Amino acid sequence: MEKSFTKLGVMVDCSRNSVMNLTALKRLTDLLAGMGYNALQLYTEDTFEVNGEPYFGYMRGRYGKTEIKELDAYCKSRGVELIPCVQTLAHLNQAFRWPDYAAINDAADILLVGEERTYKLIENIFATLAECFSSREAHIGMDEAHMLGLGKYLDKHGYVNRHELMLSHLSRVVEIAGKYGFSCMMWSDMFFRLSFGGRYYADGEIPESVRKKVPAGLKLVYWDYYADDKSRYDAMIRRHKEFDNPTVFAGGAWTWTGLAPSNAMSISRTKSAFESCREHGVTEAYITMWGDNGGACSPFSVLPSLFAAARFAEGETDISAIKRGFEELVGMPFDTFMYADLPNVLADDQPRRADVNPSKYLFYNDPLLGIFDCTVTEGIGKVFADRASKLKRAESFPEWSFLFKPLRLLCEALSVKAALGLKTRKAYKAGDKAALKALIAGDYKPLIGKIELFYESFAAYWDTLFKPHGFDVMDIRIGGLLRRLKHAVSKLDAYVSGKAPSIPELDESVLNPWSAPSDADTALCFNEYNKTSTVNVL
Repeated sequence: MEKSFTKLGVMVDCSRNSVMNLTALKRLTDLLAGMGYNALQLYTEDTFEVNGEPYFGYMRGRYGKTEIKELDAYCKSRGVELIPCVQTLAHLNQAFRWPDYAAINDAADILLVGEERTYKLIENIFATLAECFSSREAHIGMDEAHMLGLGKYLDKHGYVNRHELMLSHLSRVVEIAGKYGFSCMMWSDMFFRLSFGGRYYADGEIPESVRKKVPAGLKLVYWDYYADDKSRYDAMIRRHKEFDNPTVFAGGAWTWTGLAPSNAMSISRTKSAFESCREHGVTEAYITMWGDNGGACSPFSVLPSLFAAARFAEGETDISAIKRGFEELVGMPFDTFMYADLPNVLADDQPRRADVNPSKYLFYNDPLLGIFDCTVTEGIGKVFADRASKLKRAESFPEWSFLFKPLRLLCEALSVKAALGLKTRKAYKAGDKAALKALIAGDYKPLIGKIELFYESFAAYWDTLFKPHGFDVMDIRIGGLLRRLKHAVSKLDAYVSGKAPSIPELDESVLNPWSAPSDADTALCFNEYNKTSTVNVL
C-alpha cells in the first residue's frame, strides 16, 4: 500500500496544566515510531524556557532547554522529527498574569501587535528554539485570535482593517523566524474568520488581496475535529487550495473533555478526513491531542485512534488487520483498550459522538444544586457499575493498569454519585427523612470513600505521565468536591434531626435548559470546571 503522507505527525498539548514528563514522552515516541509516524509536535504556549524571559512559563512545569535537547536527540534516534509548536499571537492567557506581559496584552489572550516588546518576546522565543531543536520548521499558532485589534490596540491606534493587522503581524513573525533559519506553518482559521463573520467552516471566497499577501512557503494548517461527513473536509481543503501556500491537515484524537477519551468517534472522523486528504493531494497531516480545561486525559488513552490513523495513512482500512497490528505493538487487544471510552458511553447503542462527557459533568455536579440532574436517566448507577466492571478487565494488563485504574474508580464513584442529587431532592420534596437518613449512610458517606480512592489512583496516574505542576488544580477541584459532599451531609443531618427547618437549595425546582434526554440527545458536553461545579461566581 502506498503512503498518503510524506509527513505524518502527532501534536501533544503540554500547555493546559499537564506537561508530559520525559519518561512518558520517550515511551510515546517509541510507540509512534513503531506506528509509522515521523513527526512529533509539543504544543507549548508558555511551557518552555525562553532566553531572557524568566516569567514565561514560571511555575508552570515548563521544559528546560536541556530537557528539550535531550528529547530532540531521542526523537531523532527513533526517526521522529521533534517540531516546536508555539503561539505568537493568541492563547497566551497564563503569561498575561505577569506585569511584563500584561503590558503587551491586546484583549483576552492576544498579544498587542505592533509593539516592539511583543517582537522582542517572539525573537527570544525563536533564538531559544534554534538553540534547542534540530528541526528548522516551527508551528507559530495564530489561531482563534477573535478579538485581535479590538482591545488595547484599538485604544492606542483606532480601528485598523483586521486582515491587514493579521498580515502585518504574520509577516513580522515569519521574518523573525527566518532570521533563525525556520520555515513556518500556522493554523489557518483566522483568514476565514476575518472574512466570514467569525466562522471558520464557511462558504465563500477569501479576498484575493488577502490570499496573495500570505508569506510564500508558509504552510496553512486546516484543523477540523468535528466533521463526520467527508464533504466538509472536501470543501475546506478546496478553499485552502485557493491560497498559493501548501496545505497541511490536522485532525484530532479526542483527549480534551475530561479523563476519558473518545476513540470511537476520533477513528471515524479521521478515516473520512484522510480519505479527503488523499483525494485532494494533501501530503502532510497531524493528529492533535488537546488538553482543554486541565489536561487530565492521557495521550496513551487514544493509542487506538493514533494506530488507526497511521494505518489509514497507508491506505489500510481493514479493521481486523488494524486490530491485529495494534495488539502486536501495544500488547493489549484493541477492543479491550477501547474500554477507555466507556465512562462517557451511557448506552451501548448511544451515537458515538466525541463531544459527550457525562463522566466529567456528573462527577462535579453538585448534589444540592443539581445543575445536571435533569440529564440523569433511570438506572444510570448500574450503567456506571457495568463500565467499572469492564474497565477492571482492561486494568489487568500490567503496562496499562495505571491508565485504566483511575477510569474504573471514577466509574465506581459515579455509580453512586450520578443519581445522588436526584435521589436527594426526591426524598426531600416528599418529606421522607428516613430516606434521607438512608442516603447519608448508604450513599454519601461511602461515596466520599470512593472519591478518595479515585483521587489516590489519579494522583499516581498523574505522576506517571506529567510533571507535578498543574496537579494543584486537581487538588483544588477534587478537594472542593469532597469538602462540598461533607458539607451536604452536615446540612442533611441537620434537617433530618430537626435542627434545620429546611435546605434552601433543595427547595428550588430543577429546570431543564436542554432537550429531554433520549438516545439521540444524551450528547451533552460541559467541559469547563466552573460551569460543571456551580452556577455561582468561581
